[in-house]
Amino acid sequence: MRATIKDERMMKAWTLLFLRFGTGMLLVLWGIVRLTAPEAGAKVSQKYYAALGASDLAQTGWGAALVVVGTLCILGLWRRYSYAAQAVVLVSGALSIWKYLLDPFGNYLIEEGQILFFPSLAMAAATLVLIAFRADDRLALDAVLRRA
Repeated sequence: MRATIKDERMMKAWTLLFLRFGTGMLLVLWGIVRLTAPEAGAKVSQKYYAALGASDLAQTGWGAALVVVGTLCILGLWRRYSYAAQAVVLVSGALSIWKYLLDPFGNYLIEEGQILFFPSLAMAAATLVLIAFRADDRLALDAVLRRA
């Protein structure tokens, strides 16, 4: 039986909610790590991001920002800005590890592969999908409040 247009819209809305939750929780979880153990974030920064923001103070500030942006994305608040901020974080994060994405097993570009980085590509794409289909995200809090 063919789904109705209303059913398809709701399926899209629930799927976008699922994407919001997944991408936003990634930011929240990484933010919590940086807030509670800034040295862990500093080690990651030193190893993969040319020590950019490796100080404990920078990690704590970055952690707080990640928690805020992730929470806004999960809730679907101020999506024009929170999705853009999330996209900057996730897309730039994926771009910064491009060698690991092109050579996940470490055969050509890098000495030691890291296949656990490969999902970064999907997370970057997911945040771009959220931006592309923002108008269809009927379950976002700002959309619900606008209808009320």
